Amino acid sequence: MQGTVDGFSYGLVTPLVAYFMACLGGALGLRCTTRSMLVAQSWRPGWLALGSAAIGSGIWTMHFVAMMGFTVRGTPIHYDKAMTFASLAVAIVMVGVGIFIVGYRGARGTALFTGGTITGLGIASMHYLGMASMSLDGKLEYNTVTVGISVAIAMAAATAALWAAGQVRGFLWSVGASLVMGLAVSGMHYTGMAALSVHLHGTSEPATGDSPASLLAPMLIGPLAFLLLAGVVVMFDPLMVMGKPAVVPVEHKPGIPAHTHVRHSARHLRFRPRRTVEHRGSRTPQNR
Repeated sequence: MQGTVDGFSYGLVTPLVAYFMACLGGALGLRCTTRSMLVAQSWRPGWLALGSAAIGSGIWTMHFVAMMGFTVRGTPIHYDKAMTFASLAVAIVMVGVGIFIVGYRGARGTALFTGGTITGLGIASMHYLGMASMSLDGKLEYNTVTVGISVAIAMAAATAALWAAGQVRGFLWSVGASLVMGLAVSGMHYTGMAALSVHLHGTSEPATGDSPASLLAPMLIGPLAFLLLAGVVVMFDPLMVMGKPAVVPVEHKPGIPAHTHVRHSARHLRFRPRRTVEHRGSRTPQNR
């Protein structure tokens, strides 16, 4: 028996909140990736790891907030807690691999393509592993073509986001990129949901696992607290917000008259050869 699927049982509340979480995680992750390109090598792994955790947590939270509005008429939905949090680990690890590639190799060419592909596959893997954690009185089936489109959207979104992070521009640039990334991730999610069809078994056996309501507290409190903490780190770092280099040139440091010294040296080097040539030229007639 075909089950009636509803992905918007709470109206626009869950899609909008899910989109906000995707944008928040994307903005923090992109700023951390940008920051890693402006610091010394010793600090780079820490910023890249923080960016990976931010993007992975944002995408994971977005997915399960959106799933709060997902219902199938005729059967309750439960979730396996171990597999649910395993999807979070997969998202962070695979996104981290892609971000580290771009962070050390640069956001261009083969490195960008490889990093974007791995990050996109991480996003898609998290989505479908999270879907596999559902337990209901039925069977989940997917349309292969639509699934392929959702994976392609995830890869394209991840590549574009990593390219934007590598541009090392101001804060507003990353905000715009995060809005696009959040839209792409949400589009990937609902494209994947459109590929889903549920065939009910019609048995009376109850599904096992936790209900969506029981997963709401750890889903929102844990990752959301981490995202807010990462946001505090970002906002209290002026270099992170403005996107300026961490190393200040010597001539820009206060108390050092670098510009005056440079002009004086250049003037000295420019006029000294002329005086030497004129002096030699004036002595030649006298020697003769």
